[in-house]
Amino acid sequence: MSSAAQDTDDRAVVVSHVFDYPRERVFQAFTDPNQMAQWWGPDGFTNTIHEFDPKPGNTLRYTMHAPSGADFPNESVVEEIITPERVVLHHLGPIHEFWMTMTFEDLDGQTKLTWRQVFMTAEHCAKIKDFIIQANGQNFARLEAHLAKQA
Repeated sequence: MSSAAQDTDDRAVVVSHVFDYPRERVFQAFTDPNQMAQWWGPDGFTNTIHEFDPKPGNTLRYTMHAPSGADFPNESVVEEIITPERVVLHHLGPIHEFWMTMTFEDLDGQTKLTWRQVFMTAEHCAKIKDFIIQANGQNFARLEAHLAKQA
């Protein structure tokens, strides 16, 4: 089940989902570039992960391939990783710049994954908020399907 939540910061979008899988497994699906390439992004997108060593200060560089054939290069810097609890990225763009904090909460064998994205301005956040909530919901559904295949 996915949900969006209100946040006191008008630059933030917060979404969460409860997965019926252990926290370590959900965490690994993000921090293993081979797994991440299989589920990251909205419906219909595929990925090429060019660089990702999940350690603070390192770069996550990948290209998202849209169903239309358009390519969207992305680059983030890993700000923090606390295994298996939290990942913080500074997404540098090129389309959107934001900070993303992913928390992985253990719920007795299930995992509540929460994504909090903070954009540069409230105006930018307001323009794309509905799209971000929808796209992140699709991302969670793709992750759910990926984890089910691994079971």
